Amino acid sequence: MPFSSLPSDSSRSRPPSLWRDRDFRSLWVGQTASQLGEHTSLLVLPLFAVLTLDAGPGELGALRAVGQAPILLLSLLAGAWVDGRRTRTVMIVSDAGRALALGAAALAALLGGLGLPALFVVVLAVGVLSVFFDVAYQSSLVRLVRRDQLVRGNSALEGSRSAAQIGGPALGGALVSWLSAPVAAAAGALFFALSFLSIRRIRRREPVPEHTERPSGTGLRIREGLRFVGRETSLRTVCLASAAFQFSFAALMTVYLLFLPRELHLSGTVVGLSLAAVGPGALLGSLLAARLPGRFGHGAVLVSAAAIGDGAFLWVPALHGSSAVTVAALLAVGFVFGAGGQLVNVTVMTVRQAVTPYGMQGRAAATITFVGMGLTPLGSLLGGHLAQEWGLRTSLLVTAAGMLLSPAVMALSPLARLGRTLPAPTTD
Repeated sequence: MPFSSLPSDSSRSRPPSLWRDRDFRSLWVGQTASQLGEHTSLLVLPLFAVLTLDAGPGELGALRAVGQAPILLLSLLAGAWVDGRRTRTVMIVSDAGRALALGAAALAALLGGLGLPALFVVVLAVGVLSVFFDVAYQSSLVRLVRRDQLVRGNSALEGSRSAAQIGGPALGGALVSWLSAPVAAAAGALFFALSFLSIRRIRRREPVPEHTERPSGTGLRIREGLRFVGRETSLRTVCLASAAFQFSFAALMTVYLLFLPRELHLSGTVVGLSLAAVGPGALLGSLLAARLPGRFGHGAVLVSAAAIGDGAFLWVPALHGSSAVTVAALLAVGFVFGAGGQLVNVTVMTVRQAVTPYGMQGRAAATITFVGMGLTPLGSLLGGHLAQEWGLRTSLLVTAAGMLLSPAVMALSPLARLGRTLPAPTTD
């Protein structure tokens, strides 16, 4: 379908609300359900390994690394592949596969056959399919709405992710504590099934970019995406800052998931609530992202939000015991981290979509994911190693400090000088 079929910025003098668009609502509901499934399983599967299978730091680090490895191995391929296909199809296939994988895990656990090797397989399958879903959903909005609706659309979609961050960990932790890990895994499968049904309701036929002027081999398309992101200053900086953050955050989370139950002696329910506190903060961040960049400038918002949000974890190593004060402090840290992180996420996604030509959206998203999150498996392994060698408290402080490299990279780059107006698309 030619680009002339894209929604026009001037097609209506008073565009209708996004919420009146049934296709956008279906995307929003599907993405919310998918994120609920993902955030539930991200807590349930590691907790099952730690609390039921008695996994040690090295084993937990390896488990998380296996789930993150597809980001490194498949992101570029997924971006090139998605750019030539309808995102709706990619998302529903990914949802169906994740529902089946978690459903099989729940059944195996109920029958007493879900050991660590099988858990590794399930985590890998969910990780592979999540890569394709995430690239597709990040590219889908620009195919459904006009350019002047991107900020509102991204704010709404990221707000749904905030709701998932509220409900997913809390639900997962509660189900593991009150019922069992198999029930919690089954809940994740049901969320993916709901996402599958909702996204199937999208009826608008997407304009898939045509590649008639140059060969469309996958390798060439991947190289084009790498070259584009490498040439664009803002996107190149996003890659570097994201890589610094994600590597350190992966290491921190491996230690954190051990620190909360073993050092602070918190139950699975409290662990889930502590992680769920990110959600309300992220919801606030989504709301602020629709206003603050236009008032203070995109660059200033990115640097300050990253510094405040990432710096919150520096307080966690000072906590001791499972008192109400400790739990309240953990909730506050999660809230601040969620608000800052979500403000950064929405602003970065909006800048990326604004400077990227239409036919390069999937590859740009995948390239940033590949560079930014490709080191997360190594970060998870490092977190497990540090926990074994240095102890949980020291490792937590070191990895939390490492996350501050991200705002430092942005502050020293031209990205920090982006103003209140979105930049124009870069010529491909």
